[in-house]
Amino acid sequence: MPNEQPRTRRTFDEAFKRDAVALLLSGGRSAKQVAQDLGVSTWNLRDWRRLYGPTAPVRTQEQLEAELRALRRENQSLRTQRDILKKTLGILADPEPNATRA
Repeated sequence: MPNEQPRTRRTFDEAFKRDAVALLLSGGRSAKQVAQDLGVSTWNLRDWRRLYGPTAPVRTQEQLEAELRALRRENQSLRTQRDILKKTLGILADPEPNATRA
């Protein structure tokens, strides 16, 4: 395509980016819809949300350890349930193992 002109890179100021993120977070519209309305790519909007959006809450060491303990308890409970189900299925699948076949 020899007649095409090279694409120029558009730049957006910080105020525009912050307003775009605020618009994304305030409405019930998807990121794709907001990006189309603003004339930017959804990838730009995603990156701007990461930069200018609300940050994740900071958790303390105690909170992380408490969450880890809870997850380990849940994991052990699920393993126990799984083992019980395996044994039950083994019993139900084996039709009278001590019976003789005629």
